[in-house]
Amino acid sequence: MSETTPGEGDMMPDIAMETPDGGTVRPSDFKGKKAVIFFYPKDNTPGCTTEAKDFTALKPEFDAAGVALLGVSKDSPKKHQNFIAKHDLTVDLATDAQEGGLSDALGVWAEKSMYGKTFMGMVRSTYLLAEDGTIARIWPKVKVKGHAAEVLEAARAG
Repeated sequence: MSETTPGEGDMMPDIAMETPDGGTVRPSDFKGKKAVIFFYPKDNTPGCTTEAKDFTALKPEFDAAGVALLGVSKDSPKKHQNFIAKHDLTVDLATDAQEGGLSDALGVWAEKSMYGKTFMGMVRSTYLLAEDGTIARIWPKVKVKGHAAEVLEAARAG
């Protein structure tokens, strides 16, 4: 995280993203309740599918705790629709494709490297927002196994 990247206690940047149905969603839409926004690299890849399914499995518990869930990647709304249908996902997804979007503002769209090649990609990260829209907790560079349950515990505790 750089000096200019929002951290815990800072206000979440309020940047609109596209929903699979062609609408928009922005962090301020969740004001008045806690929200979890999880950023993931790509629809229908093994880790991302597991993460989305894990959040889907726990969605009733997040709902009961009054916590909204939103998964974000650069994938198109159409790809999100296919991802939701293929895996029976109940978590809301959004597309953060525009330059200067939320993932850019948070520094989670960053240079990555694999097999000696560097490229721009989404760093798997999760943000827990407080009722007032401030960032209550950040999980940078998430490991998928057990992550959704850990986030649920933090959301309940916070």
